[in-house]
Amino acid sequence: MADALYGDDPEPGEPFPAGRLCVPVRPGTRASVTRLFRTPVGGRTAVAFTAPARLRAVLGADQPWIPLSEAALRALTEPLGVRELRIDPVLTAPRPATTSVALPEPEPEPAPEPLPRPLTALAS
Repeated sequence: MADALYGDDPEPGEPFPAGRLCVPVRPGTRASVTRLFRTPVGGRTAVAFTAPARLRAVLGADQPWIPLSEAALRALTEPLGVRELRIDPVLTAPRPATTSVALPEPEPEPAPEPLPRPLTALAS
């Protein structure tokens, strides 16, 4: 009975099986930190992949990751206010350019207009 309560079988309404997910991380000060992403409308979401190859296809071969269960990932992100989890997303924004872009030189400011000369009293 305990196995049925705590197993990795998904709930009947869940579209993805529970189990090990590949979760992208970034280096933190003491350990790895789960990377959070933005949805197209700007909401924060956690992202996970069902296979390392899927993670590499979307985020690149140099993206570090850790294995986590869906429940563990949700437990990590819920205190941060992240309630959404995207599994195997395929549409992502392109990575930012790693090369620096030269900005045009600013135009020089025009010289200030000379102040008008003060009026002097006419000598009588």
